[in-house]
Amino acid sequence: MRMSADPLSAVFAALADPTRRAILWKLSSGECSVNELAEPFEITLPAVSKHLKVLEKAGLIRRGREAQSRPCRLEPAPLKSAAEWIEHYHRFWEESFDRLDAYLKDLQNQKNPRKKEKKNASKR
Repeated sequence: MRMSADPLSAVFAALADPTRRAILWKLSSGECSVNELAEPFEITLPAVSKHLKVLEKAGLIRRGREAQSRPCRLEPAPLKSAAEWIEHYHRFWEESFDRLDAYLKDLQNQKNPRKKEKKNASKR
């Protein structure tokens, strides 16, 4: 997989794979060794290492060195950037649905003017 110079694109490319998402999920509970991360998957250790390399290049994990072990830990900052990007579009859709809802209510009130009159009368 070729990584983009754009950090957000690298994060989304890394998140596109379910194995990498599962690795991040596991790391959200704390630091793990490569062997611990590989345990639940039916793939080779070199394949897990390739996934870790993609996550590391995207800045989503950091690998340390302790004697023979290379523990991995989650780096949440890039996930925050991705969440903020997604939140922008979440707000866009919420506002669009709110406008649609208001429009549909207005149309409904135009078709049923008595309903509107009853509402106004009950407010008095």
